[in-house]
Formats: sequence, structure tokens, C-alpha cells
Amino acid sequence: MKNFITLYYFLISEKNIYLFFYFDKEYILYCSQARTADQTMKLQQLRFLSAIAKHNLNISAAAEHLYTSQPGISKQVKLLEEELGVELFTRSGKHLTQITPAGLAVISKANLILKEVANIKRQAEEFRDEHKGTLDIATTHTQARYMLPAVIAEFRRQYPDVLLHLHQGTPRLISEMAVSGEVEFAVATEAIASYADLVMMPCYCWNRCVVVPPGHPLASAGQLSIRELAEYPIVTYVKGLTGRANMDAAFAEAGLKPNLVFTATDADVIKTYVRLGLGVGVIARMAYVADQDSDLVKVDAGHLFAPSITKIAFRRGTYLRGYMYRFMELFASHLDRDRVDAAASSANQDEVDKLFDQVGLPDY
Repeated sequence: MKNFITLYYFLISEKNIYLFFYFDKEYILYCSQARTADQTMKLQQLRFLSAIAKHNLNISAAAEHLYTSQPGISKQVKLLEEELGVELFTRSGKHLTQITPAGLAVISKANLILKEVANIKRQAEEFRDEHKGTLDIATTHTQARYMLPAVIAEFRRQYPDVLLHLHQGTPRLISEMAVSGEVEFAVATEAIASYADLVMMPCYCWNRCVVVPPGHPLASAGQLSIRELAEYPIVTYVKGLTGRANMDAAFAEAGLKPNLVFTATDADVIKTYVRLGLGVGVIARMAYVADQDSDLVKVDAGHLFAPSITKIAFRRGTYLRGYMYRFMELFASHLDRDRVDAAASSANQDEVDKLFDQVGLPDY
């Protein structure tokens, strides 16, 4: 004859669960520590951890980013620490001062979990409606102003129900946004190659031109030399932006020091100050628009500097929806689905680069 369990009663207090039952001819009282809702690990707690780390331990900034309150984040972090039995942060008063070794390990795992949660949501959305969703793109001013408008216009025509968010920033910032999963794509030239967590694919090559007011000596000087350019005050991009490294390298290789008098992140700002007479402008060729910049003379400088390559990048392991593939192909026609899938499944960036060794990139 089989034994049966008969539960006579149960009681849940603030700290314990009590079960009183009859089993195998014996009355048994069982006590277990209760786990309240606040003691159960939540995805939201992992989001809080990740946001705190991304915002340099600034809980206020993390709360603002997540549209929640600072006390709420602090409470959830403490509850998670209590559940795990370890401190994730060291503190000085109410301020977080450092991530502990345990915290680093937990946050690393939390970021992986959050990435998979995002992938699950994207996959479900793809089955629900492959033409609806959101697409977050981070890029620099030059890309947003001169290269992306036509691409986005065509993408919107094909996918009117996909909501686009365009985030502008420095190459380093937009790369970090892609690594963290805040955006699906990063489009940039500088800094993007520094992140091993990103799959980076080349889109096009580009070079530079010099812009000067009419009547300037360089406007009619024929083919420009690096030595001639070094004789004039220069207005150009800030370090770390829009291929500035290649310009600096060209001057250094010639044993020359450029006379930089003004730098900016925005080609339109550079052109404005060239018009004011501060110096000659060195900008991306794509940033000279003939019908808008007819009051400036464009002098080709592509022979002076090594070409730069703009890349599009996404985080390794990202689930790519159908419209994401289409966006990449609209931006760079050689990025068809098969080639993107091959890049995504590559073990490292060297393997990705080999896929594009024989691909002729457009030149701007």
C-alpha cells in the first residue's frame, strides 16, 4: 500500500513557512525560510546593476536613464546583495565608490542575461509582425548629416511601421552604446575598432578635401601639397573624430606640424569658421555640398591622406530582425544577408575582416 501525504495546515509568517502534515504514520512539522517578492532576483535588479556600472556608479544618472527613482534603485540593489550574500559595491556613506570583484562577476553575467532577454523580445516581435518594431542607430554628425538621410528615407518608405531613433555622439560613445545594447547599430570611422564585443563590417571608403574662400591662394594653386597646407592656419575636426587620426599621421610622416587654430565636431561649424576667415578647412569630402557651399572653393586633398573606412557594427550575439538586415543593405549594398550572417558567426574580428578582403568598397 502506498504512503500518502496529508497536509493539515500551513502558515506563512514574515520570515518562515510552516507546514504541518501527516506522512508514513507520523505527524511532521516542517519550517522553511520564506522568500518574499523582494527577495527573489528580478530582471529589473539586473538592469539597475548594469545601468549603475555604465554610468560610473552614479545612481542618479542611472535612475534618470531608466526613468525611475534613485531610492528605488538603491533599495533593489541592497535587496539583491542580501539575497546573494555578497556586497556588489563598496560604499562611502550613501555613495558607491567601487565595484567589488563579486560585483564585476555578477554584472558581467547580468549583461549577458539582459542581452538574451532583448534577443528573445526581438525574436518574438519578428514572429508577431516582421514589419513592425524599433531600430536604434548611433552615429556621428557627419554620417547623420551627409550619408544617412537618403538611406533612412528609403528605409522608411519600405518599413513605415518601424520607429527609428537616431543617437548622435563621439565614435567612442556610440561604440559603447552598441556594446551595452542601448542601440542596435553603431556607424562610425574612429574608435569603433577598439571594441572586441562588436561585429564590425566595412561600408565605404572616404577621404578629405580642403575648403577655402574664393580668392584664397590655395583656391588656384593646382595640386595641393602637404607642405603648402602646413603653411596656413587649419580648421578641422577634434581628435578622435571623422578620420582625424589619418590627417595627423600624414603631417607627422612629412615631419610637419599642422597649425591648428580651431577644431569642432561638426563639419557645418568648420565651414562657418572658414567663411569667417579663421583658416582653411579640412573636412570629409562628403561634407562639401556644392549647391549649399557654393561660396567656398573645394580643393581635393585625397592624395595627401590615407583613406578612412566607415563601418557599421552590432553587438555579438544580437538577434537581427529582417528589417535590420535590410537597413544594412541599404546603407552598403555589399552587406547582404548571407555576408552579414557569415560575419555574425565569425569567431573574431580577424575572420570578419577576411570576409571583406576581396570586396570593392564605394569611395567618397
